[in-house]
Amino acid sequence: AAESLQKIAGAEAAFVSRGDDSGTHKKELSLWTSAGLAPAEFGGWYNAVGAGMGAALNTSSGMNAYIMSDRASWLNFGNKGDLALLFSGDPVLFNQYAFLPVNPAIHGHVKNDLAMKLEGWLASDRAKALINSYMIGGETLFVFNAKQ
Repeated sequence: AAESLQKIAGAEAAFVSRGDDSGTHKKELSLWTSAGLAPAEFGGWYNAVGAGMGAALNTSSGMNAYIMSDRASWLNFGNKGDLALLFSGDPVLFNQYAFLPVNPAIHGHVKNDLAMKLEGWLASDRAKALINSYMIGGETLFVFNAKQ
């Protein structure tokens, strides 16, 4: 991932960033930093749009620019134009979802029994089968790795 970003920056190729302080945006910024680069110092080729993934993908498509996207948004995105998936698979790009129940000792008003029921289901064999079989366009989106 770092090498890909260094090539984009070196070529000053058009790049669209969500620029919206989302988790994806924060991850993108950390990847630039890991690559030894600072987006605050980039020129006009770096476009922070301050919008969600859909709007950023549309902007990227319209500009024929590079973008960092999560797989689900990319596979659901219909306005790809000339865009194509060019890089994936680096472990640094791993994007994990998590379920963290609220501590009932600190927040007594929460329905802890229901949260524990949901947690049990999320870690179940049924949830594993559903998560591992969820596909868009024949591509698996998620990998089950729940632990209780």
